[in-house]
Amino acid sequence: MITLFIRGLPTSTTEESLTALFADYGTVRSLTLHKDLFTGQARGTALINMEGHEGRAAIAALDGSQLQGRTIYVNQTKEEKRRGRGGRRRR
Repeated sequence: MITLFIRGLPTSTTEESLTALFADYGTVRSLTLHKDLFTGQARGTALINMEGHEGRAAIAALDGSQLQGRTIYVNQTKEEKRRGRGGRRRR
């Protein structure tokens, strides 16, 4: 499971529309759309949990793509990148 960070989303984005967009690449396990506290509109960022291979396919397909006239950016969260490095174990 990896967490994707999405930025550049339009303010009219909903959980349903974002789930539909990413569902083409696999199962969306969870989604957090960051919203303005007072207006309830999307603030332009979201977090999505997907299986590793599905998430990487979504990154490859959607990073730099257009959504309602805006360019969106999709990346793996920095925490996930650090965890997946591997290498020798420190003692």
